[in-house]
Amino acid sequence: MSRPLLAAAFLLVAGTSAGLAQDAGGPKPVPGTPATLSDNLRPTFVAQEPSDLVATKLIGQSIQNGANETIGSIADIVLGPDLAVKSYVVGVGGFLGLGTKYVSVAREALQVTRVDDKTLKAVINTDKDQLRAAPEYVYLGQQADKAKTEAQKTEAQKTDAQKTDVPAATGTTTTQPAQQ
Repeated sequence: MSRPLLAAAFLLVAGTSAGLAQDAGGPKPVPGTPATLSDNLRPTFVAQEPSDLVATKLIGQSIQNGANETIGSIADIVLGPDLAVKSYVVGVGGFLGLGTKYVSVAREALQVTRVDDKTLKAVINTDKDQLRAAPEYVYLGQQADKAKTEAQKTEAQKTDAQKTDVPAATGTTTTQPAQQ
């Protein structure tokens, strides 16, 4: 029992003396220098300005028409090769994401304004029926899946059309006597 106590006391004394040795003669830490904006090896940092719009605040934003009727919501933002906004993907119709149709509208067609520090307003000069009649927006990764699904539907329709209805056999059937 005395050996574990002796070992614990030794570790306590060794740890305390090592801590005191560091405090007494060790080098003092030097505060780091802040990154400069002129240093090309480091990224350039930009602070958000009050007039900036953040994509996370736009996605999910309700869209109204001129009569203040809600006709859809911003589901996504499409960027061009220059990373400028090319169009907005708008979700129209549906309920809780089910049955929603997605269409892409030109950036110029949708006016996004700031109502106050926390509220945005998106307005488009159209109605819900025109959005529903617009061609559906299909993401590139989904185009192949959609084409495959359409091809499968077409093939299934061809197969169904080739099938002929054969009436059930009528009449009596013969049975074999049981083997004994």
